[in-house]
Amino acid sequence: MDNIRVRQAVIADLDPLARLFDDYRQFQGKASDLPAAQAFLCARFDHGESVVFMAHEGSTPVGFAQLYPSFSSTALTRVFILNDLFVADAGRRKGVASLLLAAVEAYAFALGACRLSLNVARNNPTAQALYEARGWSRDAEHHMYHRFNGAL
Repeated sequence: MDNIRVRQAVIADLDPLARLFDDYRQFQGKASDLPAAQAFLCARFDHGESVVFMAHEGSTPVGFAQLYPSFSSTALTRVFILNDLFVADAGRRKGVASLLLAAVEAYAFALGACRLSLNVARNNPTAQALYEARGWSRDAEHHMYHRFNGAL
């Protein structure tokens, strides 16, 4: 873990970040589309719509976390959605996910966010255990619903 460094990504990181992002999408069951991944991330950078942290082992990118800013109307303050967290095979079992979580937590709370929120697959107990070990708690008050565009 001494050789792992996490920092906020910048536009100059677009190419290696897009490769990680494409791997992440494949991990989520989507087809590889590196140009689309790069265009999607570029648009997020261009419009300031997300904040991305990258983890490197030495000079090799091994993971990323992407935050989307939002707000809480009832708390009258900022919240962040941790939409994406991915560690490449080369970075697994090295504490990369914990370091990425520490970075996004520090970032969000330094900006006065009242909370960070995320969704995790019910069949991913490893991730659930990691989040709970870091102090994240499962929502016992709300159910999440989705309305999708198009035919079901």
